[in-house]
Amino acid sequence: MELAKVKGQVVSTVRDQGLPNLTFLLVDIVDEHGNVTFPSQVAADTIGAGEGEMVLLVRGSSARMILEGKTPLDLSVVGIVDQITSGKEAIYRKYT
Repeated sequence: MELAKVKGQVVSTVRDQGLPNLTFLLVDIVDEHGNVTFPSQVAADTIGAGEGEMVLLVRGSSARMILEGKTPLDLSVVGIVDQITSGKEAIYRKYT
C-alpha cells in the first residue's frame, strides 16, 4: 500500500467499456510527512475521498480487485487516512 494526498478529480466521459462509472482522483504519492515522492497519479475511487484528504492506495492486481471482472485499473483508493503516528508523535491528523 501507498500513501497519497488527493489533489483533485479527473473526469473522463469517454472510456474503455471495461471501466464502469467510477470516480477518478488526481493524487500525489507522499511519504509519511506529506512530502511528494511521485506526483500526479490517477486513482480509481469507490469510497468517496475528497480533495486534500490523505488516502491509502493499492497498485496492480490489488487495484483491480475493487471491482469484479477484468477491469483495466492500476491504482485504486482503498482507505481514507485519519491519523499517522510515529512512536508517540502524531505526524498527520485528519481532524485537528
